[in-house]
Order: sequence, then structure tokens, then C-alpha cells
Amino acid sequence: MISAQAWADAQRLWDFQRMGHEPRPCSVAIGLGSHDLGVADTTADLYHRGMMPLIVFTGATSRTTRERMPRGEAEHYRERALQLGVPADAILVEPQARNTAENIQFSRMLLKERNVPVSSVLLVSKPYEERRAYATARKVWPEAEWVSVSTPMAMAEYVESIGDARLVIDMLVGAQQRLMIYPQQGFMIEQQVPDDVGSAYERLRDAGFVSRLALDAAEPQ
Repeated sequence: MISAQAWADAQRLWDFQRMGHEPRPCSVAIGLGSHDLGVADTTADLYHRGMMPLIVFTGATSRTTRERMPRGEAEHYRERALQLGVPADAILVEPQARNTAENIQFSRMLLKERNVPVSSVLLVSKPYEERRAYATARKVWPEAEWVSVSTPMAMAEYVESIGDARLVIDMLVGAQQRLMIYPQQGFMIEQQVPDDVGSAYERLRDAGFVSRLALDAAEPQ
């Protein structure tokens, strides 16, 4: 049973993670691999809206995806986008990255190898990781202009789509923790965290929503 306070605190973290960036035409889109195929759906929709000519899907597998996405997150995203009508020649696959920093770093290397000029990037992530993804991208690839977007949906709608409220809250807590500790490790740019967001994070952490916390702050996850 999740308490009313926990729901309210999770909503505060959710709201803070949303960047409020409006999608606009960019040189390329990078879809960050995860358990959520909605990232691929949203990236495909942005392609069909003419927001970018090229997509990079990036990601290997993780403990939450190795069974459901055995061919790798990026490859499953590519297959989903093809089903949604994105042409194969508009998709590049980066299948090695295992954390957000590597997603950006390896995608950048791939685009350079393909001689793709990039000045701006539509960064597509899960709804509760827009800010974390943005902060990482700005650190790893500061020369690019970043627009951080995700599937436009409310937290309750997202929880229903995933089917596991506790998992979603755990992931919100993990994303918030990384926003606060990774800048000191050099993995992200600093993001100012309002006091009420920090308090919401602490209450959820102390209540046991800890399965997605970074155990070793010296290694990006």
C-alpha cells in the first residue's frame, strides 16, 4: 500500500523531472534505451512530425531489460519505429551503451563516423528522466544544443501503463538521487534542486523506495 504522502512526494519528483521543452526541429534525435518502448513511439511520432531527419537509438541491456529485450534496447526500439512507419535509412543503432553518459558519448561517436553534422539534438527519454538525461547530455556533449522531451502524459497514466507503481516511484527516487550526487562526480551539470523536491526525495528514500538508488557514486548508471 502506497501512502498519500508517498504519492504526493512522487508527484513532486515527477514534476521536477519534466523540463517543459517544446519539441522543435533539430539535426538529429537520440532515443535513450530503457524498458519503456514508449520512448521509441514518441521518437517515431516526432520523426513523422518533421522534427528531425535522423534517429539514433542507443542502449544495450540492463537488469530490467535483458529478458524482455534480448536483442538489446536500441534494436527493439528500431524494430518498434519500423513498425510505426519510420524508414530504415532514417535510423542508426548504437547497441553498446549501458548508462546515460555512454548513450550520449557513443551516439556522438557514431554520428561522427557517419559524417552527420550536428548542432542540435532532440533527446527523447522516459518522462521521469528528462532532467537527468538533459544534465548528462550537457556535460558529455556541451557543444550541442539540447531539447529534452518525452511522452506527454501524467504520472498516474504512466504508472498505469507500466503496471507497477512501486517500480515507477523507485525509479523516480533513483533519478533524483543521481541529479544530486553525479554533478560532484563530473557526470552531469549541476541542477538547482528546490528544497521541497529534496525533502520529497528524502521521505521516499527513508520510506524504502530504494531499489534504483546508485550504490556506487563513483560509477555512472
